[in-house]
Amino acid sequence: MSKKTVSYTLDTLPPLTAAQKANLSSLAALPDEEIDTRDIPELSDEQWQSAVRGQFCKPTKALVTARLDRDVLEWLKSQGSGYQSRMNAILRRVMLEAQKRGAQ
Repeated sequence: MSKKTVSYTLDTLPPLTAAQKANLSSLAALPDEEIDTRDIPELSDEQWQSAVRGQFCKPTKALVTARLDRDVLEWLKSQGSGYQSRMNAILRRVMLEAQKRGAQ
């Protein structure tokens, strides 16, 4: 049995039912101290030290002009289509390695 994937955008979301609106209103009115967070583990200060902002989001792309050595550009292009994505991946790997070493 195959399942059809359904996706929505903000423009195509079905309207909330009266019951859903009432539930959301009651949750919004609930004071923070009455929210049961027992199933959510507390994070220690040590865990927050290694937290990375935006780790799971896709970075936006920026259009840039860069001057590259011709042989470097030819090598990137010789690997097939997608040389700009490959160049980005190489730079990202170097950036992440530098961040691990503590270099900025």
